[in-house]
Amino acid sequence: MDVIMLARWQFAITTIFHFFFVPLTLGLSIFVAILETKYVRSGDEKYKKMAKFWGKIFLINFAMGVVTGIVQEFQFGLNWSEYSRFMGDIFGAPLAIEALLAFYLESTFIGLWIFGWERVSKKVHLTAAWLVAIASNISALWILIANSFMQHPVGYGIENGRAVMTDFFALLANPGVWYQFPHVLSAGISLAGFVVMAFSGWHLLRKHDVTIHRPSFRAASIYALIGVLGVIAIGHFQGQFVYRSQPAKMAAAEAIWTTEQPAGFSVIALIDEKNQTNTFELKIPALQSFLATNNFSSEVKGITTLQTEDVATYGEGNYIPPVTLVFWSFRIMVGTGFLMLLLALLAVIWSGGKNDIESKKGFLKFLFIAPVLPYLASTFGWIMAEVGRWPWIVYGLQKIEKAVSPNVPAWNIALSLILFGLLYSILTIIAFRLALSHGKSDIAIKSSAASD
Repeated sequence: MDVIMLARWQFAITTIFHFFFVPLTLGLSIFVAILETKYVRSGDEKYKKMAKFWGKIFLINFAMGVVTGIVQEFQFGLNWSEYSRFMGDIFGAPLAIEALLAFYLESTFIGLWIFGWERVSKKVHLTAAWLVAIASNISALWILIANSFMQHPVGYGIENGRAVMTDFFALLANPGVWYQFPHVLSAGISLAGFVVMAFSGWHLLRKHDVTIHRPSFRAASIYALIGVLGVIAIGHFQGQFVYRSQPAKMAAAEAIWTTEQPAGFSVIALIDEKNQTNTFELKIPALQSFLATNNFSSEVKGITTLQTEDVATYGEGNYIPPVTLVFWSFRIMVGTGFLMLLLALLAVIWSGGKNDIESKKGFLKFLFIAPVLPYLASTFGWIMAEVGRWPWIVYGLQKIEKAVSPNVPAWNIALSLILFGLLYSILTIIAFRLALSHGKSDIAIKSSAASD
């Protein structure tokens, strides 16, 4: 058992489980705040009932996100102590600010939102809802500031073998942040939209609380469409930034082994990493050159060329990412994104005006499983982002093998990996069942109506 590989697997598994809950928290918090805003402005009780209903789904998801996120912090000190030693001066600041500012703000006003109905004025309660939404997304921003440094280091110096912060504002202005953050926010919006459409579609098929779930479905369809359009547009520009800052990652994402001018976009490819070639590929000529540089005739460097350049810059070593994994992760992310766009567009069209969305029974049934798509897109997007910068844990500064803890035995990591995997699986099932039982029951809505 290899310590490095086990530590990577443990962090990957716990991170992916944690990120099942993060984007839904980001998107659903804003959605609930919008619904409550409509209630306060219009006085229409249906928006209050909608905000309460979807607010409970948000609370279940938020609680699970907190529980699964705790383990992330411990791994930095246990499995990745050399990374913490090297990066602590920089990585610690955004994480501390995230906890002391955003998370405490979020947690405080969640309490006010839960227990403040009928106890504080409408405007105070609405303010609490928006502060929860803002704090949730500010929390994500600080985490992404830390991650963006790992992808594109700025504002630092090296002292006594450690990276030290020399310019805090350079961390905030890191261009990687301002591609990552709106991309993650848009992903959260699209995921929340699809989750709400799935639950509302289930109710509409069974004619449960149609006065609540028909407007919920309509609002969610528009919300999802906005999110998907944002993901695709921002993702394009983020890809161009990654092409400039981490060219090997993008070359791996396209399985371009030798430099091409112009470079075609591989729709599919059968990759032979051992011989550094593709045994089969279906390409659209010159499209990758345009996607990378907005120029159909530009040169795109291949993996072997970039390997030679990296050896000259950083010394002997293998700087080629796992091409097959990165290549297909990128295609799953993009493919599911465009399928989401089609579904969201159809939902907007069929739920608008005099259209009867309940008559689209097959479409509503398909939407039951449609939330899987944004989960897949988010998960494989992160796999591409993190695996694609191999062999670096901090790009250009620290390699993965230099970051792992030197004194933690392999059996220890293997045992905790198994236990965490089982625990996180159980927690995810519990969260899903809680949300599903709430979504399939109209007890909450009826009790809300009775209390009103």
